[in-house]
Amino acid sequence: MRAWMLAATGMSLIMATGTSIAQSRPITDPAAVFKVKPGSDYFLANYKQITDWLQRVSQESDRIKLVSIGKTAEGREQYMAIVSSPENIRNLERYRGISQQLALAKGLTDDQAKALSEQGKAVVWIDAGLHATEVVNAQSHVQLIHEMLTRNDAETTRILNDTVGLYVFANPDGLDLVADWYMRPTDKAKRDSGSIPVLYQKYIGHDNNRDSYASHQPETTNMNRAAYREWFPQILYNQHQTGPVGTVVFIPPFRDPYNFNNEPLVINQTDAVGTAMHARLIAQNKGGSVSRSGAPYSTWFNGGVRTVGYFHNQIGILTEIIGNPTPMEIPLVPGKQLGTQDAAMTIAPQKWHFQQSIDYVKEMSRAILDYASRNREVVLYNRYVMGRNQIQKGSEDSWVVTPKRIEAVKAAAESMKKDGEGSPLDDLAGYNSRDIVPTSLYKTVLQDPQYRAPRAFVIPADKQADLPTTVAFLNSLIKTGIEVEQAPQAFSYGGKRYAAGSYIVRADQAFRPHVLDMFEPQDHPQDFAYPGGPPIRPYDITGYTLAYQMNVTFDRLLDGAPQHFPQVPDVIETPPAGKIIGKGAAGYVVSHATNNSFILTNRLLKAGAPVYWLKQGTTVGRESLSPGALWIPAGGAAKGIVDTAVQTLGIDAHAVAAKPAGDTVKLKPVRIGLVDHYGGSMASGWNRWIFEKYEFPYTRVYPQELDAGGLNAKYDVLVFQSDVLGREGRPPQRQPAAADLPAQWRSALGHVTTEKTVPQLASFAKAGGTVIAVGNATRLGPELGLPVYNALSTADAAGKRTPLPGTKFYVPGSVLQVKVDPSDPLAYGLPDTMDVFYNNNPTFAFTPGQPGVRRVSWFASDDPLRSGWGWGQKALNNTTTVVDGTLGKGHVYLLAPEVTQRGQPFPSFKFLFNAALFGPTQVGVTTAADD
Repeated sequence: MRAWMLAATGMSLIMATGTSIAQSRPITDPAAVFKVKPGSDYFLANYKQITDWLQRVSQESDRIKLVSIGKTAEGREQYMAIVSSPENIRNLERYRGISQQLALAKGLTDDQAKALSEQGKAVVWIDAGLHATEVVNAQSHVQLIHEMLTRNDAETTRILNDTVGLYVFANPDGLDLVADWYMRPTDKAKRDSGSIPVLYQKYIGHDNNRDSYASHQPETTNMNRAAYREWFPQILYNQHQTGPVGTVVFIPPFRDPYNFNNEPLVINQTDAVGTAMHARLIAQNKGGSVSRSGAPYSTWFNGGVRTVGYFHNQIGILTEIIGNPTPMEIPLVPGKQLGTQDAAMTIAPQKWHFQQSIDYVKEMSRAILDYASRNREVVLYNRYVMGRNQIQKGSEDSWVVTPKRIEAVKAAAESMKKDGEGSPLDDLAGYNSRDIVPTSLYKTVLQDPQYRAPRAFVIPADKQADLPTTVAFLNSLIKTGIEVEQAPQAFSYGGKRYAAGSYIVRADQAFRPHVLDMFEPQDHPQDFAYPGGPPIRPYDITGYTLAYQMNVTFDRLLDGAPQHFPQVPDVIETPPAGKIIGKGAAGYVVSHATNNSFILTNRLLKAGAPVYWLKQGTTVGRESLSPGALWIPAGGAAKGIVDTAVQTLGIDAHAVAAKPAGDTVKLKPVRIGLVDHYGGSMASGWNRWIFEKYEFPYTRVYPQELDAGGLNAKYDVLVFQSDVLGREGRPPQRQPAAADLPAQWRSALGHVTTEKTVPQLASFAKAGGTVIAVGNATRLGPELGLPVYNALSTADAAGKRTPLPGTKFYVPGSVLQVKVDPSDPLAYGLPDTMDVFYNNNPTFAFTPGQPGVRRVSWFASDDPLRSGWGWGQKALNNTTTVVDGTLGKGHVYLLAPEVTQRGQPFPSFKFLFNAALFGPTQVGVTTAADD
């Protein structure tokens, strides 16, 4: 693990010089740098202005250290301002160390932990600007930091003495983009923070708050390092907007469900802090705060900046506030004028100014700091208690009770009824007596030994379908502070032999909830408004087990764990090197199973070296390779490229004396157009990140260019990601008028439409082009004329199809199992059964008797759910989820699962990669239809 100190992390540090600067020199007011008072209507300071001010005051005050926690996607420094008393600032490493010891809870007795809690300072993380168009919070940061550096009242002094505040700027790139865009018009009335032309994070925009457990983006990795590998704050406050209509701000407590892997103290303490925040606002006559039923937010999903903290035993606060530098109105919503338990103090409709929102945020931040100060020892000690509890649970038999286990108890109780006598409990009287079941079921069902939580997970180094992808999974764990061990030599445990280099992730560590959440399936409750009613939409996705999504092979150890092995010290920069196997001189054969084989392929194509896919399976030496193995003739640039790939990409290459027998597909460089729209598609942005990671060349294409036609002259492949036609059934986002935009962005305006765009796409495909549609964009298939229809629908007498209602079918963001035909080129490199990410996407049935369509992947079970929430899953059985279709001389490939979902389901990337490379080789070739 890297220490937080600069020499180890490469962080830059701007330090106060001397101990009495705050007393002898004035602290620069931010208005002196911004030339406008922060919080003024119609003004936003950008990140450069903010950092210029921070750098200045860090030289003037002995209450602050300014630290860069790393670089952003666009290369900016990501700053964290550490604010505390001068004495604490001089002893930061001591307090950081205490925070770490208590969080990890290793080797401590309760008495030692209590002593450390007495000595330590509560560490409070407050981040701002993650979603950069949510403009209140970064501007509030400036004012709050300035007040903490200049105020000397009793509360501020106590907070500075008792706490260490970590003020993090979560999205520097976006803060510059949005502020500069907003301030662009000289006419203040035309300023708009919501009409930016691109995503406010280079690749993923709003999904920068969905990346925390995968930690793919640099800003996420920077924050995870600071929070879970260096500073271990006891409280994390993640600031957002906007608040529910007719109110001002959402503050916890959250609604159900909460994730069953979490420590109960996490939920309890989060509720306590949220209640203190409400109380502070109400005491100051600041109405309009709501909780629980006032908004959809919950603690189920692990991927957000505040939610990942729950799985690290951290109090996590989310607020969602209204506000904008352009004054706004709080509307009259009659239902919001009646106080409730979840909205104790209402607020009148009124004109609302920017500074009012900032004042709320500052007071909410102060409420958290005040809570941490007044409860300093309790907050510190409870962090230890939670870690201690998790270590204990991970070292003995323990169970995680989930909805399916509760249903098992009820089913067991029902089976105990005597024929004709009803339930053995029917004669009981009293409150809820009908809910009582025999106590014996607690031991026999809820503590059934076969349902114990694992003590450890072993990842055999020699059993992975794609070891570099497994390494990427392990890096996601390491980046979030999980301890991963690696066996330097082979070992045996539980009657199995494990190869040298195998990895072990033990459950007896403080962050066990996160370990379980990454390896074990999520079991979301069946959550409906009322029996027979519509489902209650979850805050985000419901199933996301990362080990499933990345096809990691692992063993669950229930009875114990092997001996300790050396801990992997840091992120694994490159996967274990591969090997050149054999001494043949004709060329190389490489498995299609590793995603990194596509990096090799793209490097060869870029260098002009020939590369082929073998259409039949082949045996090379002692290894049997499935269809799609790469054949790379020797000569030219091939040797150097292959040698480098073997060393750095974890690829094995078989050097053979002759080309393997059988037919081949010769690949060629392809011109890929990735469809995007004004404002940026997040799914397309993730696709950009994936294409760049695997070195696919691409060009972004906007609707105007599609509508203009002539596409074959510029592109071989067009890719439509899941949200480019509209997100989750909603229409495409609002766009500004062309006249209000700089000329460079006007060509990005427009939408993909059935009337104008689809005919041009049909012409493109019929002339030999390849159209790839992902997720919800697969509705293009029927629109383009493929003989398929959405199988999750019903037809009326006129043949008009209507999607199944949520009362009949509902699978919101879950991991499902599908069957695959690995002999189909779209599925080269994949197993015959795999997990995919599915989010209420279409699946397909074929119009009988129509040629030119083939199923590549399909559902083959009434219960394909692996992780998450599924209702009415039987409707999926025998429906097709990946379609190879012919249209004229070209092809349309429908990839209905979310095959690139937030950059996580690495195996299903192959559907996209194979389609992009294979389609252009099949111009004029008709797809063989299914029987």
